[in-house]
Amino acid sequence: METSTQICVGVTFNILSNDSILGKGFYQLTQSKVLKSGEFHFPVFVDEVVNSLVINPDGIYLDATVGGGGHSKAILQRLSPKGRVIGIDLDDEALEYAKQGLREFQNQVILRKGNFKFLREILEAEGIDSVDGVLFDLGVSSHQLDTDYRGFSYLRDGPLDMRMNREQKKGAFHVVNSYSFSELKRIFLQYGEERHAAKIARAIIHARTRQQIDSTLKLAEVIRSCIPASYVNKTLSRIFQAIRIEVNEELTNLRLALEEAVEVLKPAGRLVVISYHSLEDRIVKIFFRENSKIPTSLTGLPIDEYDSKSNQQRIRLKLITKKPITPSDEQKRYNIRIRSAKMRICERL
Repeated sequence: METSTQICVGVTFNILSNDSILGKGFYQLTQSKVLKSGEFHFPVFVDEVVNSLVINPDGIYLDATVGGGGHSKAILQRLSPKGRVIGIDLDDEALEYAKQGLREFQNQVILRKGNFKFLREILEAEGIDSVDGVLFDLGVSSHQLDTDYRGFSYLRDGPLDMRMNREQKKGAFHVVNSYSFSELKRIFLQYGEERHAAKIARAIIHARTRQQIDSTLKLAEVIRSCIPASYVNKTLSRIFQAIRIEVNEELTNLRLALEEAVEVLKPAGRLVVISYHSLEDRIVKIFFRENSKIPTSLTGLPIDEYDSKSNQQRIRLKLITKKPITPSDEQKRYNIRIRSAKMRICERL
């Protein structure tokens, strides 16, 4: 009698309390689950990404947020056998899904764990000094939101985690239970743009004096206790977003990664960025603008003269999209989570 066996893969993680590591845990993924790579994340703007990014079918492309591999697969399908994709992600589960989903292209794809702020170093380790295109699909994946033990969603009961890299020490538990009132208020204002920031920070401080806030639902309960019902859902989204950004240093890393991306792009290479909230999009918009036009005070000077008379770099980018691409009604019906998505494209000069 023939029996079937399943290969078990998973993720080892730290069990934290009061910023101390108490032990190790292991979340198991069976092969049957891993093979459902299409369920990890629904890639957005797939056609738009491929059409704008792939300018050379024989080229090398960097997917700086590979996730479940959806965009990478579409890019690889457009490439010739000479073309390659390098995929980076912080999430071990994402890399496992991508590995399984991209098996048919195993000779053309390299997957590496790492922070995209170090993308140039990651490429150099593979002997690559320049690429034909770079893609960033920012934010949190559907898998991370829908998996309770990752602690990203206020709709699911899970530990206060929110780490994209499960090996890093600081998680949401540390932020919620250790940050001062002023620190909590700052991140809720800065990263959540939440007008009730002070009230929520005060409520958290008060609640944790009685008992540690150690789960997503406990945190959501504290927030609900001090916010009018008419505001609560949007407020919960903003506060969880703020904590996630703080835990993963998302905006700081994005600024650094955009600079790295421009440095590794070949002339005429494309940089494509998909963002999901105004803070990300603002950073991308400003970066593209600042690198694609001469400052007003220097307008009229020849490029060479502009370079010699300022400490700023030469204009490096050409805008392909002056306004961001946004989802169609049909795309939003298919996946409601992309309703706020914006895609911006530029080209290396």
